[in-house]
Amino acid sequence: MNKEELVQEVSRKTKTSQKQVAEILTNAIATIEKTVAKGKKVTLVGFGTFEPRKRAARVGRNPQTGKELKIAAKTVPAFSAGKKFKELVGKK
Repeated sequence: MNKEELVQEVSRKTKTSQKQVAEILTNAIATIEKTVAKGKKVTLVGFGTFEPRKRAARVGRNPQTGKELKIAAKTVPAFSAGKKFKELVGKK
């Protein structure tokens, strides 16, 4: 399912215009992105948590040459599914 399909489904279920749903979804995603970019968590109880995670520096290998290279430490966005979401997915 892509964003457009999600907007259509939510619009149908809530009897709200697709334009309004798209605007709300866009703003919700932007808010999550900005919050995580600031180093904070966003928890949606039952769904999951979006958070920044630090990755340590490490040594990697160039697959073409086999030469070792240094990979710098960085912070990446991460998502951890909530208990309810995990149980729902695990049933199938």
